[in-house]
Amino acid sequence: MKIRLTQIDGKFPNLALMKLSHWHKSHGHSVYFERSISKGLFEPDYDIIYGSAIFSTSDKKINQFKTNFPTAIVGGTGTNDNNTTVERIINLSEYEYYDYDIYPKFNASIGFSQRGCRLRCSFCVVPKKEGKNVDSNTIYDIWKQNPRNTKKQIHLLDNDFFGQPNWQEKAEEIIDGNYKVCFNQGINIRLINDEGASYLSRMKFRDDSFKRRRIYTAWDNKRDESIFLKGINSILNAGIKPNEIMVYFLCNYWQKGLTQDVWDRFNVMAEIGLLPYPMIFEKWTASKELNQFQEWVIRGGYRVTPFETFQKETKDQYFKRKIKKSTLTLF
Repeated sequence: MKIRLTQIDGKFPNLALMKLSHWHKSHGHSVYFERSISKGLFEPDYDIIYGSAIFSTSDKKINQFKTNFPTAIVGGTGTNDNNTTVERIINLSEYEYYDYDIYPKFNASIGFSQRGCRLRCSFCVVPKKEGKNVDSNTIYDIWKQNPRNTKKQIHLLDNDFFGQPNWQEKAEEIIDGNYKVCFNQGINIRLINDEGASYLSRMKFRDDSFKRRRIYTAWDNKRDESIFLKGINSILNAGIKPNEIMVYFLCNYWQKGLTQDVWDRFNVMAEIGLLPYPMIFEKWTASKELNQFQEWVIRGGYRVTPFETFQKETKDQYFKRKIKKSTLTLF
């Protein structure tokens, strides 16, 4: 059988496709991995075609892919389908084997040590698809899947690492095993306690390129300010530096545009020295002002010039005259 695996979006390896690739190859099938949503001139005819999308903003690409491949099986968090999962496709409740050969330039390991989340945020699909926290893989099992990973670098895709039943055991495994870990989906700062912060401070946490120490977290609602700050203070008191903490903060969801709510959260984080990162919900509906604000914050412009000045200047003038003078880097 000839199998086509299609990664519709996302820059990181797609675990669902890696799992499908391993399963089909173990059954002697020929697997073809593609990022194109169109069929190439010299592509063969396929027996089964899969497509996976992780972003809800990929609607147009998904529809075009389905037009080009009408019989394709399409799943992922970028779709409205919560039932098309790898486990249901291959009729196995658990299958934790992954084919890294379809990503020959990716040398880290990637996976989940837990699934699910304690919260039920209205804008998040995780609770709907995965339910409450359950244990998944050990850190060692994730690492050993990729034989090219000699530097012990792991992208953990957990949505709630400290919410799993045996998080202490997993944390100790990271520390004792000397693994470098990127908590790719972030730490749930609202629910972390002093014990969790202590463990976190002893880990080799890194950004997604493994170049610098970085914790990712989120602050989506101003009403959570007190509990957000409590979590931030816990990890700061544990010895983690403010500029090692990047905070994604939701905009354009509760209220549209560059509102006082957005400014209030930004100002609190900037005063502490955290790294704010505005995440615009339904970006295509956002005002020009909010999009400018996002660029100003992400590129660190707020450190060197007022927002009003940035709005008046062109992008090229701004970066030539201002950004190059900044000694601080977000990425």
